[in-house]
Formats: sequence, C-alpha cells, structure tokens
Amino acid sequence: MLPRKLKVVIRILVILLLLATFAIIGVYVGYNYVLSQEERFNALEQGIEDGTFRVDMNTEGAIPFVIKTGDMTSDIANNLYELGLIENTFMFSLLSKVNGFDGAYIAGTHYLLDGLDYDEIMFLLTQEAESVYVTFPEGITYQEIKTRLHEAGLTFSDEELDACMDSPDLFTDYTFVSQIALTDGRDYVLSGYLFPDTYEFDINATPRRIISTMLNNTEAKLYEEYYQRAAALGMSMDEVITLASLIQSESSNISDMMYISSVFHNRLNSDDMSLHYLSSDASINYWRVANGLDPELDLSADDLAANTPYNTYTHEGLPPGPICMPGIDAIQAALYPEPNSNYLYFCADGNGGTLFAVTLADHERNYERYLANTAANLEAEQQASMTEETTSEEPN
Repeated sequence: MLPRKLKVVIRILVILLLLATFAIIGVYVGYNYVLSQEERFNALEQGIEDGTFRVDMNTEGAIPFVIKTGDMTSDIANNLYELGLIENTFMFSLLSKVNGFDGAYIAGTHYLLDGLDYDEIMFLLTQEAESVYVTFPEGITYQEIKTRLHEAGLTFSDEELDACMDSPDLFTDYTFVSQIALTDGRDYVLSGYLFPDTYEFDINATPRRIISTMLNNTEAKLYEEYYQRAAALGMSMDEVITLASLIQSESSNISDMMYISSVFHNRLNSDDMSLHYLSSDASINYWRVANGLDPELDLSADDLAANTPYNTYTHEGLPPGPICMPGIDAIQAALYPEPNSNYLYFCADGNGGTLFAVTLADHERNYERYLANTAANLEAEQQASMTEETTSEEPN
C-alpha cells in the first residue's frame, strides 16, 4: 500500500498532467479556431472584392441596419435581435470579443440579409457604411439641394430638414452663424450657407448631420481675411453672402462677377437714394420659383411689382437673405468688386455676356442690343431647325 504522502504527490501530478493536457488541447483548438476564422474572414473579404458576398441597398431582400456613433457591441446586438437577425445577444457579444470585432464596427448604414451567421454579420458591420456622393453646383437653391439629396437615395424628412434650416441656434459653433440677420420675410435662415461642392453622405444621415457636413465646408472656406474685408466694407458676412448670391445668380463669368459686384456696391453707396433699389431680376426669379413658377428672362410688369421683400425693384438694398448657394468666386467678387468701375447698370447681351453702363440712357441702349441679339439668335435657331427638318426629309 502506497504511503499517504506519495498518494498526494501522485494526485498532484495527475492533476498537473490533466491541466497541461487541457492547456495543450485548448491552445491547439484555439490556434486552429483562429486559423479557421482567419481563412473564413479572408474568404469573406475576397467575396466582398469579387461581388460574391456583397450586400448593399440594391441586393434583393436587403435589410438596412444603422449603427449610431457611440453604439457599443451590446447596443448593436440588441438592435440585431430586435430585427430578428440574431437569436442570442450574449453569444453575439461573446463571439464579437473572441473575433476581435469589439470597437471595430463602423457607424452608418449597413445592409444585412436574413439567414446570415454571426461571423458574416460581424464582418459586414466592420465594412465601410453605405454612402453616396452628391454634387451641388454653384448657384443651387435650397429646394434644389433637397431634390438632389432625395434623388441620391437619402431618406431624411423634408420637414425636419426645413426645421434645422430655420434653427441657427443648433449651429452656433460656426463663426458666420452669429452674423446671420433674422430679418422679416427671410426664407430659411441658413440658406446661402450650404456650400456648393461634392459631398459624401450616409443614406440615413440625419437632417442635422446633412447640414453640419455642409456648414463645416463653409466654415473652412470663409477665411478670417474675408471677415476683415467685410468689416472694412461696412458689411456683415451675412450681407456679403446675400450679395454674393445675387452676383452668382446673375453670371457665372468671373470677370463679369467683379463688374456686377461693382454695380451693386456703387448703387448701395450712392448718394442717389433711387439707386439703392438694386433692380435684380435674379431676386424676383427666386420669388417666382419659390411660388411654383418658372424663371423668366423678361419679367412682366406684374413680376416687377410683386409684393415680396425679395423684390429688389420695390425694396431698397439687399433682399432679406441669400437667394442661392454662392461659390467662392461670387463670394470673392462680393468682397473685392472691380475697383476702377463707376458702372451703375448692367444687363445681359443676349450672347452669354454682360453689358455695363454708367448712365440710364446707355443702359437702355444696351437693353435694346440685348433684345436685338436675342431676336437674331431666335431667328437663327428657327432657320437651323427648319434646315435640319428639310435635310431629314430628303430621300437617301
């Protein structure tokens, strides 16, 4: 019979052997699990690249899943469970930790399918969120921006976006917001400040995120020098942006912009109070479009007498706010008008250019040139159309 001490030693050795065996088995199993998972995720990565494992908004049966900024793995697991995409939140959280996905999930909109296993879901949620690129040209209006965003697939509420546009208190971190004038009759307080550019948006971006993204760009574009120049002109940045929107709507030619700016500045600074009526057709066309009407090259007497603060024929000075989103060229033109200009009038020349005048008599002669050029161009188009129709009817 073995001594008691020897039995204890043997038991300890057996336990140590068992522990060592389990440790070796654990390492072996863990090592093989890691290898198998690495191979599996490499295969999923390859599937993303070659399209065999791609799930996006165009995939049949795709289910949108949004990860909010700051969501923890437990939040994601609960949301997946509520959508019926997983059956066990604890298992998802555990596997997420084992697979090293904790903290790797990307905020934004992702697309999933019923029947995906946990690994596939985790992998998809660590890929770049679904987003779209939207381009806004210089001179675009707020209403046109909403249309382009919807056409790109964004799912925001128009009412919520409108409310954000009229809530500058939500965006007080931006330097220019404090200078925005809350004048009577102003359409959308932040109109004019959604800088025209190309943006990347999550398709489920909130209205506040959409506006913040564009205001970030505006803040970057408005250098301190511009604020100093505006102050030297006796203007707020809001007045500069409003003036720039008129200039942008009148012409896209940089040289013409500077002269158009000089006309507006000369009129606003004139001792002749009658010249403080800027008489910009662009501001009335803004009102027409806002009321569901098409813009007109030649405005009617009723248009010129329209009862709106945006009518710069009947209201002195600048309109109550910007009429479009001006680009940097228009903003610079508003700040730095042509210095040697004494022009007080301008009109289109009918050929894509602009005619300028110092006196009303010269301006009226320029307008006659515009009418003549427009008529000549229309006649040439009609003749070209008739020639094209005649040619197309000739037998081969």
